[in-house]
Amino acid sequence: MLSGLVHSLPGLELFFLLAMGHFVGDFALQSDRMAVEKCRGRDHTLPWPWWLTAHAGVHGFLVALLTGIVWLGVAEWVLHALIDWGKCAGYYKLGRDQIFHLVCKVLWAAIAAQTGVRLALS
Repeated sequence: MLSGLVHSLPGLELFFLLAMGHFVGDFALQSDRMAVEKCRGRDHTLPWPWWLTAHAGVHGFLVALLTGIVWLGVAEWVLHALIDWGKCAGYYKLGRDQIFHLVCKVLWAAIAAQTGVRLALS
């Protein structure tokens, strides 16, 4: 898999890896049901906070896994939930939502690069 990548990643490379992880989490791993029911008032099978928390938790896990920094994963979990909540509430649409998420990835990559993070999947 990625077992040969033990070198420290520069911030830009880590950003691209986090961005790819984001799109996997937001599109490949998010079911249609989760995409709809994570929004208040559109939940039918489980209460919307469960869906939103689970979806944001996937993103937090991906950030923690890719950076090796659990607290960045926790920060992603919280911010991803807040950003998606704002989209669900109608404060902005998908494009701005994605920009907000990618700005978070820039921040995580910068923090991780400053700490000299090594790729967690090595």
